[in-house]
Amino acid sequence: MDILTQLVINGIIAGAIYTLIALGFNLIYGATKFFNIAHGVFAAIGGYTVFFFFKLSGVSLVPSILAGVLLAGIAGMLSDRLIFLPLRRKRGSSVIMLVASLGLFTALQSVIAIMFSNRFQTLTDIFNIQKTYQIFSGVITQIHIVIIITVISLTIGLFLMLNRTKFGKAVKAISDDEEVARIIGIDTDRVIGYVFFIGSAIAGLGGILIGFDTGIMPTMGMGLLLKGVIASIVGGVGNIYGSVCGGLLLGFVENFGVWKISGEWKDAIAFGLLIIFLLFRPQGVLGK
Repeated sequence: MDILTQLVINGIIAGAIYTLIALGFNLIYGATKFFNIAHGVFAAIGGYTVFFFFKLSGVSLVPSILAGVLLAGIAGMLSDRLIFLPLRRKRGSSVIMLVASLGLFTALQSVIAIMFSNRFQTLTDIFNIQKTYQIFSGVITQIHIVIIITVISLTIGLFLMLNRTKFGKAVKAISDDEEVARIIGIDTDRVIGYVFFIGSAIAGLGGILIGFDTGIMPTMGMGLLLKGVIASIVGGVGNIYGSVCGGLLLGFVENFGVWKISGEWKDAIAFGLLIIFLLFRPQGVLGK
């Protein structure tokens, strides 16, 4: 019973982390209809911005976090303005967009490695992760509670934005049909640019929180991206609410899957779940 409670807690924590990446990824995919591989590197940009400002430059924590979120969002918006928008105007296919995003991912990851080296860096000493709380027979740390609260807040915020604001309705219109949205007067290029900003900023915040929890390195983006994409597909790619469902399902399947076997099987279990959904329910749990 003790291990079961801890597995449930671990599943929720892992699901929250995957949801952080999947939320922004699904938001961007819903508006653009392509798999933005560069999305993963924006998480690293957020984490390394906090590392630079707080640990290297002595800026206080809150402004450093805000700078990390803002810089990740700006990087995402610039990637759309400089790369993806010109390709969309030239009617570039989804494959061309995907290859361009892969090139951008590689370039930005290399820049981070050049600036900060490939060494593993830790942010844990700037947050009291040693403080733990007892939940029945399980244990959860302070940073994990912050991650879970952040995911809940972001999901509610995105729900309100998409359903209660003119901008959100414009995003949903573009997601349904970009051409029709343009015909009825929506500035689709500007709206998509803002979507890239919001989605990338969420990824940057995810990278910061993950940095508090486990640390950062330039290559962290690919691992986070893969789990975020799996969570998106399992929950329903392009579906914001599917991000939460897919992230939690992936987190539980991974953690319960390694209950009796080595933890090294986690990635294999995750990709096994992906294959099952691609074969039997490619639209995901909630669909589009």
